[in-house]
Amino acid sequence: MQILDAQKESKIWPLFRLGFRTFFLGGALFATGAMLMWLLTLLGFKVLPGVVNPIWWHAHEMIFGFGLAIVAGFVLTAIQNWTGIPGVRGWPLATVSLLWLLPRLLMPLRGELNPLVVVLDLLWLPLVAGLLARPIIQIKQWRNLFFVPLLGFMTLLNALSYYAAFSGNWLLAERTFIAAVLALSALIAVMGGRVIPFFTSRATGTEKPQPIVLLEKLSLGSFWLATLGWLLLPRAPLFNGLLALLLLVAALSNLARLARWNSKLTLNIPLLWILHLGYLFIPIGLLALAAALLNLGISVSLASHWLTAGALGAVIIGMIARVSLGHSGRPLEIGRTMVVAFALAILATLLRSLLPLLAPGVTTPAYHGSALAWIGAFGIFCWVYWPVLTRPRVDGRPG
Repeated sequence: MQILDAQKESKIWPLFRLGFRTFFLGGALFATGAMLMWLLTLLGFKVLPGVVNPIWWHAHEMIFGFGLAIVAGFVLTAIQNWTGIPGVRGWPLATVSLLWLLPRLLMPLRGELNPLVVVLDLLWLPLVAGLLARPIIQIKQWRNLFFVPLLGFMTLLNALSYYAAFSGNWLLAERTFIAAVLALSALIAVMGGRVIPFFTSRATGTEKPQPIVLLEKLSLGSFWLATLGWLLLPRAPLFNGLLALLLLVAALSNLARLARWNSKLTLNIPLLWILHLGYLFIPIGLLALAAALLNLGISVSLASHWLTAGALGAVIIGMIARVSLGHSGRPLEIGRTMVVAFALAILATLLRSLLPLLAPGVTTPAYHGSALAWIGAFGIFCWVYWPVLTRPRVDGRPG
């Protein structure tokens, strides 16, 4: 990291000194509040007065509001480590953060069909992509440029989800949301392959397993093909079978990847086991989606929550807990309170996706319990990490 002028840095409110601060805290606060509003909606309270389709709102906001906020925080922070160029901070960061926040606040009141909400929500991701592209192109670090078209793809999916809302086409909305979930899960697979074995090796004092090139290409290639296939292939038996096969290949190859990462060594290290367990939900979710396509007794909604509540929820809370400590100059250690948060994140997944399969008669209480567990997990994160993310680094360095 390049060292900035200390006086210039001190004039920036700590929350806007790097992207992880703004978007990790904002994303976690939103994840907590939005899930609370969803729970109240399930219980019959009118807390979304402007929203036409509350199910659309829930799916859209947890993907494009919460999930992509965390992605933005991650890439806007990592870019200075990748390029050696100082990351986005100050007014540019505050501006893109505001563009993310406004649609989140306006949508419950104005609804998903409000033009201002739509325009604002379609602006912030391209701005993140532009801020990301500039230093990468400047030093010609083409490997990390892939995040730019990915953010463009997510913007297109976001626009398509609004089109589905305007046209009242729920089947298109569901297809779009699942494609977005698969894309985010594939991104976790890409980044997980980079960092989870590395984190595990450093924390356990063991040698980092070297990637098997063929396995890497198979696991990630089949994942991205399945994502595009889910979005583009017609829903017919032949194509469903082909897509299910792609999902099966992606599931088994990603399970094989995880099996090489020494998961058994992480049982006493919460900052690691939450990542390994969260990654395990990826192949489970892919298998569940394949089963849903083949009409094997599971719905697409239930299957997809292995990836949303499971992989996204668990990996995200584990990653933001670790990254926030490292980038604020703190030791990579957490207390029992955060271990409880991790356990609640796992519980939210099991209640949402496993319990309704085992005991369909308690599906509604399971949904409510899952929402409460999610609120508890991310609420605890906000409480514990508020001082970490809103105060300067403890070592006096910028960032």
